[in-house]
Amino acid sequence: MIPVLMLFLIPVGGGIPAGVLLARSHALAWPVTAGLYFVSDVILALLFEPVLRLLILAGRKINFIGRAAEVMRAAMSRTTAHYGGAGPFALIMIAFGVDPMTGRAAAAAAGHGFIAGWAIAIAGDMLYFGVVMAATLRLNSALGDPNRTMWVILAAMFLLPVAVRRLKAAYARRGNLFCRSSIT
Repeated sequence: MIPVLMLFLIPVGGGIPAGVLLARSHALAWPVTAGLYFVSDVILALLFEPVLRLLILAGRKINFIGRAAEVMRAAMSRTTAHYGGAGPFALIMIAFGVDPMTGRAAAAAAGHGFIAGWAIAIAGDMLYFGVVMAATLRLNSALGDPNRTMWVILAAMFLLPVAVRRLKAAYARRGNLFCRSSIT
């Protein structure tokens, strides 16, 4: 179980698909695998929170960091406006769409403390994990090759968000195709 946990602690990239496939090869049930991922999120919270607190403290004393924090708050406001404000759902979606550290930073900017902020960030990250885990297991059962499965999932993790952003931008430029009336 420790090798699976170690893969889940990789902050970017192939940690999830590789960990899921390794867990499956070791006959770990999916709830155990999800539990290990949850533990990796708790470890992340314990390691990242002091860094976040130091940045907040430094932002009060160092102008550059303070300005960066204001840019983060403005970006969070723009992002959460799409979800009806900086409520828990919007913050969970930030953690789902970006990563738990960004989700926690957004929750801190919205005024949530350690427990509530990390609960929000971990909820979003666990949703993301669930999607990637299900896709990885399903694709691996179809392909039968863990290496190809991991590369396809990694490509999807990096390319799908780019494709969705481009499609949204194209629809915004042309107007929403789904809301147009068929009567001219």
